[in-house]
Amino acid sequence: MTAPQLGVRDLIDAHYEALYRYAYRLAGNSSDAEDLTQDAFGKAIARLGQLRNPERAKPWLFRILRNGYLHRIRDERRKKLVPLESIGDLASATPDAPPEIDAAALQAALDELDETFRTPLILFYFEDFSYRDIAEQMDLPIGTVMSRLARAKGYLKGRLSSGSDPDTAPKAASPG
Repeated sequence: MTAPQLGVRDLIDAHYEALYRYAYRLAGNSSDAEDLTQDAFGKAIARLGQLRNPERAKPWLFRILRNGYLHRIRDERRKKLVPLESIGDLASATPDAPPEIDAAALQAALDELDETFRTPLILFYFEDFSYRDIAEQMDLPIGTVMSRLARAKGYLKGRLSSGSDPDTAPKAASPG
């Protein structure tokens, strides 16, 4: 007996908003997010026969979108890196009520993070993926996912609480 078929319209209706949010957080603007989302659905529709379990459609779509995003940034050769030294150690305990954070400032801080830190952060905090799902999606051990989340969170906390100028954000030296 084969798994029930998932219709294209059902796939789009069920996952468009979450996929667009993810694309927006990765790309940082609506135009690129729309392109990434459309490209991801195009690739998904072309490969719909490869989806064996319709219940895993969301992680499958997110992986397609992430891969498209990675190809795009590689092609454009625009990497925004934050050296590990500037990320710091694990974040300390948070106060009872977190401070209000400006959405634009949050997006700017996210844009400063290298993709290896930004992706797990977005998937965990904005899209409610589990450590296991993120580890599978990024092909990493769970411990690495946890470490990257902690470091990215620590960097964002320091960046957003200090209100420092984004132009003064530390940049990684190019390998060489």
